[in-house]
Amino acid sequence: MEVDDLDWNRTLREQWEFHWDHQIRARLAGLTDDEYFWSPVPDGWSVRPRGTSTAPVQAGGGEFTIDYAFPTPDPAPFTTIAWRLGHVIVGVLAARNAAYFGTDAASYDTWEYADDAATALHQLETQVDTWLVGVRTLSDAKLAIPVGSKEPYPEASMADLVLHIHRELIHHLSEVCLLRDLYLHTRHTTNGATR
Repeated sequence: MEVDDLDWNRTLREQWEFHWDHQIRARLAGLTDDEYFWSPVPDGWSVRPRGTSTAPVQAGGGEFTIDYAFPTPDPAPFTTIAWRLGHVIVGVLAARNAAYFGTDAASYDTWEYADDAATALHQLETQVDTWLVGVRTLSDAKLAIPVGSKEPYPEASMADLVLHIHRELIHHLSEVCLLRDLYLHTRHTTNGATR
């Protein structure tokens, strides 16, 4: 195959779509509210009812906020599944969907964070679908255009951004799956009874 014949858009999309369709989506099915909010360590960052957080920053436009700090402490606090999904939904996807594909503006400060696992998974599905629809519209010429001032690395191409977003999705949603495994193996005995 000649390089000029390669369908770059399909290749970029398949990096994420394969992982989403064959690994992540099934692993997220059945996420419970207890798992969503569970923290195996004290003082982890999460999504919480407004006014109940002790984090330096509580961002959000609805009844629930996400814990944050600027700058991020070192070491960074442990983050729950709720926090990780909030980060992926808003910071990784919704803000980029707004910046590049014309959806409503989205930010950590204005987002209405999910107060349960089912709503969070619905938000995630919606943002993933929007992202993939948008990426499908990118021609080779559009993939080569620098992203400009919308990103920390303005000289990076749109293809670079697509790869970055897909790495972020794979990274953070794999963490969510690992937390589900940890929850299962630390919160239940071998006969399925909760500890």
